[in-house]
Amino acid sequence: MDRKALTIPSFDRARFETARERIVSAVHRTPLLHSRTLSERLGVPTYLKCENLQKTGAFKVRGALNRMLTLTDEERAGGVVTISAGNHAQAVAWAASAAGVTSVVVMPDGASTTKVAASREYGAEVILHGTAAEAFERAFALADERGLRFVHPFDDEEVVAGHGSCALEIVEELPDVGTIVVPVGGGGLISAIATATSTVRSGVDVWGVEPLGAAAMTASLAEGRAMHIEVGTTIADGLAAPMAGELNFELVRRHVRGVVTVEDDTIRRAMSLLLERTKLLVEPAGAAGLAGLLQGAIPHDTGRPVVVLLSGGNVDLGRLGGLLA
Repeated sequence: MDRKALTIPSFDRARFETARERIVSAVHRTPLLHSRTLSERLGVPTYLKCENLQKTGAFKVRGALNRMLTLTDEERAGGVVTISAGNHAQAVAWAASAAGVTSVVVMPDGASTTKVAASREYGAEVILHGTAAEAFERAFALADERGLRFVHPFDDEEVVAGHGSCALEIVEELPDVGTIVVPVGGGGLISAIATATSTVRSGVDVWGVEPLGAAAMTASLAEGRAMHIEVGTTIADGLAAPMAGELNFELVRRHVRGVVTVEDDTIRRAMSLLLERTKLLVEPAGAAGLAGLLQGAIPHDTGRPVVVLLSGGNVDLGRLGGLLA
């Protein structure tokens, strides 16, 4: 995304279908699992879209691979650089290697050691640098210094198009879905889910959930424009973006029913419930959607199914005990 000028691209069903066709042979069609326990607790048929079981352990690989496969020959030859707390870093590292492109990923100093190691193993040069905001600036500088193509972790139309493949899978497998609940960081996933869903099915409410300590999209919706924020403390490092994407904000404003915030303790309870009752290991960011439902903050039609998107499962096992309620 050009940082100086914003043009809202056209997203229709054909664009999302084309992106899916481009990546389908390389990524997983993740399970959509019904949970009786959650259905009884929430009073509505509840399904889990298990992107924690996706390649590289998160949904991010969908958009990252679509971005790699739509680079120009010149961009592919020059290589790419990105910034990420972990999941996008791993996805770009894997997707770039699969596409024969060199990659550099800048990660904040406090990034999960597990995610850092995985990014290196997938083939990226990893640079640890400062806070999330400082890591963004370092990535921009590296793009200029080395002639690398900057791949934004969320504010990129091809990344959004690739993520939209997840929504197509949900609607195909559960045509009567009434509500989809999505974790929110910078807005790449929720903008893709809401926009793609709107191209294939009317009457589906898409809700976002942010950690209280990193609520950039909530601040943006309150101000009517994409906002930069000072990130506070949250266990959901994958959602701790220092800003909402400009493209993502516009798509959220048009297609998302609402965004709510949750405290870390509620995220912990959601993680524990998922592990205990569904046997799914989900990272804090991935459990945020369920946390929003458990908090009772998201209205839903009790007669139509709810889908909770489990966006990632890359947990540093050394920290797992401290993350659970």
